[in-house]
Amino acid sequence: MKVRYLTGVASAALLAATLAVPASAEDIKQGGSMIVTYKDDVSTLDPAIGYDWQNWSMIKSLFDGLMDYEPGTTDLTTDLAESYTISEDGKTFTFKLRDGVTFHNGRKLTAEDVKYSLDRVVNPKTQSPGAGFFGSIKGYDAVAAGEAESLDGVSVVDPLTVKIELSRPDATFLHVMALNFSFVVPKEEVEKWGADFGKHPVGSGAFSLEEWTLGQRLVFKRNAEYWRAGTPKLDQITFEVGQEPVVALLRMQRGEADIPGDGIPPAKFLEVMKDPQSKDLIIEGGQLQTGYVSMNVKMPPFDKLEVRKAVNMAINKERVVRIINGRAVVANQPLPPSMPGYDKDYKGYSFDPEAAKKLLAEAGYPDGFETELYVYNTDPNPRIAQSIQADLAAIGIKAELKALAQANVIAAGGEADQAPMIWSGGMAWIADFPDPSNFYGPILGCAGAVKGGWNWSWYCNEELDKLAAEADSITDPARKEEREKLWGKIFTSIMDDAPWVPVFNELRFTMRSDRLGGPDAIFVDPVHIPVNYDYVWAKDVQ
Repeated sequence: MKVRYLTGVASAALLAATLAVPASAEDIKQGGSMIVTYKDDVSTLDPAIGYDWQNWSMIKSLFDGLMDYEPGTTDLTTDLAESYTISEDGKTFTFKLRDGVTFHNGRKLTAEDVKYSLDRVVNPKTQSPGAGFFGSIKGYDAVAAGEAESLDGVSVVDPLTVKIELSRPDATFLHVMALNFSFVVPKEEVEKWGADFGKHPVGSGAFSLEEWTLGQRLVFKRNAEYWRAGTPKLDQITFEVGQEPVVALLRMQRGEADIPGDGIPPAKFLEVMKDPQSKDLIIEGGQLQTGYVSMNVKMPPFDKLEVRKAVNMAINKERVVRIINGRAVVANQPLPPSMPGYDKDYKGYSFDPEAAKKLLAEAGYPDGFETELYVYNTDPNPRIAQSIQADLAAIGIKAELKALAQANVIAAGGEADQAPMIWSGGMAWIADFPDPSNFYGPILGCAGAVKGGWNWSWYCNEELDKLAAEADSITDPARKEEREKLWGKIFTSIMDDAPWVPVFNELRFTMRSDRLGGPDAIFVDPVHIPVNYDYVWAKDVQ
């Protein structure tokens, strides 16, 4: 997802805040509105392209996919698919669609729309950062190479049935069908708006876009024709952008907003946590997240292993955790501790500036070198980057900080020759789904090392790609432990090549206004507030 400090779309569903739930959905009244604040504007609402923590949650409220998650669990459930079957060899999935689902423009959704949407997301012309997720579908390579316009493995059986054939067994495929990249879009609207479809989104979701005033607000209105009766409960959600996090928190405390979407500002964290009046308004939850420094292996001097290892040994991770008031644990590998495949015995690189200096000398840089460190310009990320900058300076590396808006940092990372180093905080990777493969393909695998992708280190190890494919072909639940061990080997092997410095795994704290009900409010995570019917927002919001 991902990524950012808020829990990503899938992982919010998986790692929901543990609040009590009212006795029944009937306790929740229809109507009302809610205001969510964010610092940054949204870049796009196109499900094939949107891939950051902020727009992903909004996209999920506008569009539907074949699959979804049961609220607050890791359990997959059907969404647009009424049912599905899987062949004995695990390579053919047949989905039966719900009848009567319509897009916001009034047209009925069919299997042709599913096929069109999947063909579109893998087409290189779309430049989707999620195209690699679909690599197991038969015909993917031909489409990705520009040699075909359509996936051979996706076929329309009848108007309400679509069949998807894989070139290999894929243990993650149903998770992929729950990602926003597989959400269904109407061809006529995409062709009407072209590159501007992301500003004029039309889906089949619980809400539709009513207004988008750039730099000010987005307004979503309830889809009265939504296929799941009685949902959503809110009539309107307003996203106000351009709101500094400290100001947003004050507005929430004054009752002028309901969710500070950027969370509790670090500068206010201790004050808020100690305030007895805030006790029932704070939501705490874990997340499948890793904050890291990427090093672009295509850009000298980070093309040298010794340099990358030296950077790993130079950064004082404990100090970084202190900067964010202890809201994280130190990381030593890409996977977070709660993710299957995490190697508990792996020690990683120790903090050792003297050893780092020796490695730089061995690499031919006894006096260090100059470089750039890109960082998202929202607190606490510039302060974290300054701490990293000081650590690098201590071993002779002079890193100029490039503090930019989130979209600019992401864009720089998606170019092979722009960002030598990136501190991922504010965009840190959060799992799209609870499987170790998701921490590989998009951000460390060869498929993600493409223009517009999220593999900002541009690291590509074809041997590890083969091992990853082998791990994902293990679909037998009885071989779960074997699969997890293989993934553990993959990630420790990545650390041998050191394209990243894993820094921390963060805990999540945010707030809601007391207008959203007491402790019995149905509430998951602010990033999921606007997400369709499953995440019923609040009790008696009027």
